[in-house]
Amino acid sequence: MTNPKAHVSEVKKKTVKELNDLMKKNRTFLLVSIKGIPASQFQEIVKKLRGKAVVKVPKKNLIIKSINDSGESEAKITETKINDNVAMLFSDMDCFELAAELAKNKSPAKAKAGQEAPMDIEIPAGPTDLVPGPAISELGAVGLQVQIDKGKLSIKEAKVVAKKGDKISAPVADVLSKLDIRPFTISLIPLAGYDNKEKKAYLNIDIDTEKVLAELKNAFSKALPFAVEIGYVSDDTIKYLLQKAGRHELALENLTNTSENKSGEVN
Repeated sequence: MTNPKAHVSEVKKKTVKELNDLMKKNRTFLLVSIKGIPASQFQEIVKKLRGKAVVKVPKKNLIIKSINDSGESEAKITETKINDNVAMLFSDMDCFELAAELAKNKSPAKAKAGQEAPMDIEIPAGPTDLVPGPAISELGAVGLQVQIDKGKLSIKEAKVVAKKGDKISAPVADVLSKLDIRPFTISLIPLAGYDNKEKKAYLNIDIDTEKVLAELKNAFSKALPFAVEIGYVSDDTIKYLLQKAGRHELALENLTNTSENKSGEVN
């Protein structure tokens, strides 16, 4: 007796075919995490990617099915990164270019109680759009001094309401929301990708442009004095080398003059 064949709906078949077609048409597919991203901000990110990537949010089993049916054996390793909160991006950019594009398209997000502050969160001094009432005690509860100015509340002095690494309290999160201060950023997080041109899969795609720039600046600050010290000539070192040569010339002149004066002394 043979087991009955599982029925696959036409909708699912159509979705898998669409994903396969996108894989063939585009150079890259990128699996990204969308966990915790509100729908409105997700749509905002998708809008920014228009013309650069096609974004799809299929179910987990359909993503796996489409990869298996693609005929790209090297792509199957990306299945280890698939969970229930994953979207697929298709693009003619390579995986790292697309990941860098995602890093640029971060969206500001409000704080939630219990989240860890990514930096010192300061509420600046100045006028607000809040009217007198319950807001006075709410702002006071987080240590803010307020006054009424032209019918609206104004904060007298800036105050750090959460230190970097601290858990954000519910009162602080509520005040930040009321003041429309958004200390967090939301973006699609790359999990894995496949390059159809190179026939390569990538499981570690971590693009942090700010971190890389900081590291490059730090490396440059250390490399420049070393290059000057060893006399390496380049566009960046030439002015320092000339200055160094000038100081050496002056030192030699002083040394020569001192020697001549001593040789001409009469006992």
